[in-house]
Amino acid sequence: MEEAHGFTIEGIERLYGRPFIKGNSIKLLWRGTDAFREITGAVEAARKLICLQFYIYRNDETGEELARLLMKKASEGVRVYILYDHLGSLFTPKSFWKRLRQAGINVSASHPFMWLDPGRYTRRDHRKLITIDEEIAFTGGLNIANEYWGSVMRKVRPWRDTGILMKGPVAADLTDRFFRTWSRLRNMPHDHIPSEVPPSGHLPVLPIFASSRVGRKQMRRLLFYSIFHADREICLTTAYLIPSRHMIRSLENAVGRGVRVRLLVPMISDVIAVNYASRHFFTSLLKAGVEIYTYKGNMLHAKSYVFDRQWCIVGSANLDYISLRRNDEGNVGIVQEALAEELHNVFEEDMGNSERIDPEQWRKRPLTDRLLENFFALFKRRL
Repeated sequence: MEEAHGFTIEGIERLYGRPFIKGNSIKLLWRGTDAFREITGAVEAARKLICLQFYIYRNDETGEELARLLMKKASEGVRVYILYDHLGSLFTPKSFWKRLRQAGINVSASHPFMWLDPGRYTRRDHRKLITIDEEIAFTGGLNIANEYWGSVMRKVRPWRDTGILMKGPVAADLTDRFFRTWSRLRNMPHDHIPSEVPPSGHLPVLPIFASSRVGRKQMRRLLFYSIFHADREICLTTAYLIPSRHMIRSLENAVGRGVRVRLLVPMISDVIAVNYASRHFFTSLLKAGVEIYTYKGNMLHAKSYVFDRQWCIVGSANLDYISLRRNDEGNVGIVQEALAEELHNVFEEDMGNSERIDPEQWRKRPLTDRLLENFFALFKRRL
């Protein structure tokens, strides 16, 4: 059994209630346009089935390029499915989806607006998933839009994000999860039969996909378990930070037992309200002994968590209220020193392009900033 100080596969399985899926190989994707090249290459090579599930799918240069490739594969007889979040892709025109359907692609919206239950519209399908032939799977923080992948034509540099490419039986499991969601949304029987996919490596991978109250509770329990069992170092990278009191206390306890806790967030968020609400909690975190760094490069959109350079979680879930308590989120967890070390090295490289928040200087910030932070923190459960 693979072991990582306070972490074991057996212990994580017991807590989470689901087994790791063995026999996989993985590749971390985080440099510039690497992810888009890997994904388009895999899509181009698809023989039978392509499934996409994204919070945002725009019809910009990136979206159109991928759409042309998907329509080409559909014309070759490959079954193609796209599931997009209605709110996240609200400004993608209906004509775009119509064109894809006319090309033989199956398209559906997750969480569409319903007059009988308008409150549900704020619950988002925030998962990012591509599976190909049930043999290859991709997940992470990226959406389908220029800012995530970059655009040569519009001279757009890609945001700093992290994804993970997996080959092996975990791809068949994630494909089955996709069709369970598809069947539920379309109100039709779930009749997909997962394929028997041969091993592609030796790595066990834990899918942490949460689309229910119970699932989100299990995801939170796993996150707090990871914080509690770390005994050396915790490196947290998140695009949107609105921590609960329980999370602040947990990180404070980790610092108290000698764990170095570092938190990386954007210097300037793409959502100004979240930018101020997030900073409302800096004082409590700094008092707890957490080191806070702000990323100075392009918008930081990654969500990756490394514990003792042994156990790591990568995916779509941020450290905020809506990710941990309302949204449908998709992550994977891996107990493996090599991957965790690689992710730790990425974190260290990001540190070189970041600025540490000095507690003394933080206390001297302008009154206007404090007022804005306090105001937007009032809406912490809606941001």
